[in-house]
Amino acid sequence: MNYHETRIRVRFNEVDSYRVAWHGNYVAWMEVGRNELAGLFDLNADQVYSLGYLAPVVELQLKYRKPSLFDEELKVMTTVKRTETATMEFVCEIFGPDETLRASGRCVLVLTDLNGILQFALPPVINERIERLLAYLEV
Repeated sequence: MNYHETRIRVRFNEVDSYRVAWHGNYVAWMEVGRNELAGLFDLNADQVYSLGYLAPVVELQLKYRKPSLFDEELKVMTTVKRTETATMEFVCEIFGPDETLRASGRCVLVLTDLNGILQFALPPVINERIERLLAYLEV
């Protein structure tokens, strides 16, 4: 299984008075990695919307391992898992500049039409793009 790498620098507005990144920023950093990877296969939020669909998050898990500090460059490693349902599951690990694991998590998205109606089967155009993504990551 391969990963897509995204670099993020911890900005001043993302830390508290102790210079430690606020825990909610990890979700945003995972989203940046997820959208970058998905965008390579025309599956980011705007691209899915242009096809007439939405991909809302229905499950999010995150485990914090070690704090990230102001001005550190983090490495967001994102991959996907093959699912048996009409969902997309992204797995993410965030590493510090010293290669220590700062956080790990997963995010599950479903597919709806623009009216919010859940799609129980992936449309062929979406399925083809997901299959290309899975092949690229060797999943």
